[in-house]
Amino acid sequence: MIQRRNAKKLSKFSKLLLWINYAFIISLIGAIASKYISPDHFWILAFFGLGFPVIVLANIGFFIYWFAQFRIQAAFSFVALLLSIQTCLGFVQVDISKQTISNKDIKIMSYNSMLFDLYNWTKNKQSRNIILTTLAEENPDILCLQEFYTSEEKGDFNNIDTVTHLLNAKNHHVEYTTTLRGNDHWGIATFTKYPMIKKGKIEFNTSANNMCSYTDVVIKADTVRIYNMHLQSIRFSKADYKFLDEVNNDTTDTKDELEKSKNILRRLKRAFVKRATQADGIAAHIEKCPYKIILCGDFNDTPASYVYHTVRGNLKDAFIESGSGFEQTYTGKFPRFRIDYILHSKEFKSKNYHHLSESLTDHYPVVSYVSY
Repeated sequence: MIQRRNAKKLSKFSKLLLWINYAFIISLIGAIASKYISPDHFWILAFFGLGFPVIVLANIGFFIYWFAQFRIQAAFSFVALLLSIQTCLGFVQVDISKQTISNKDIKIMSYNSMLFDLYNWTKNKQSRNIILTTLAEENPDILCLQEFYTSEEKGDFNNIDTVTHLLNAKNHHVEYTTTLRGNDHWGIATFTKYPMIKKGKIEFNTSANNMCSYTDVVIKADTVRIYNMHLQSIRFSKADYKFLDEVNNDTTDTKDELEKSKNILRRLKRAFVKRATQADGIAAHIEKCPYKIILCGDFNDTPASYVYHTVRGNLKDAFIESGSGFEQTYTGKFPRFRIDYILHSKEFKSKNYHHLSESLTDHYPVVSYVSY
């Protein structure tokens, strides 16, 4: 029966679907390759990597369509899907093991705090207090905050003192990317209960508020380096977000739709290239690190990206090691995938990776326990 079905000629509709199928197979191969080729050298592949989940779903659909008809064409998407399995594991995991948390485990939390809602983006005057309450309730041993803001003059927004007071993690390392009026500071911050013995930073050649810090701490007589990073964002304008809303609601004006789409693509390309350069610098720094590593941050890129693949290197991904489900850490309009990470050296064992279910910023806080 299978031979007779395969011998039967394809209809015009099926031939059209087959050509579309070929396009998605090539797109999937491009998405897989995007992890290994820097956008600084060939930026087009980065767009395929960004669309990886959608491309995978399309290939699954084609595989089911051809398989249901006992067509040999099902093998084409099947082979491509097999090649994508390793990348898929960065997006979705199934973990049925029961992980026991002990008081000897190290609790790590990474969170893009969006300046503690300094500009009242949420339209909720209690948002800062709620964010701080969440941090206090979680009470991590290591807390890495991106888009951190503190003020030496505004008592209500002296966030260094506030966070230090709320947590057992009394030691802090704050690096500023911007300082205005001498007292208002923007940057990234690492809080920890472990003694700090060295602090440093990796600066990026960019005017945006992006940076990577490193903090050497002593845990169980071992020196461990904590990296905290915030990589280049896409930096969509209000007009870009308005256009994305119009696209989602199918209310776009076709007259200037092409130009607005080009602007979106230009911003994406620029961000891809800048993040790639930043990732190369961080990877080179990690390569020289003589200590065990815990790395946290907002990469602004997905697990199918060159940035993730380069920064991760030989490190373990806490989500892959101990997470479950389809992971999404960004709650904004685009791209709503996993862009926040906790990575660690192979000497550590990850337990109970998860993200908190609610957030007053456009990122979910991510949490994991590690032991060794």
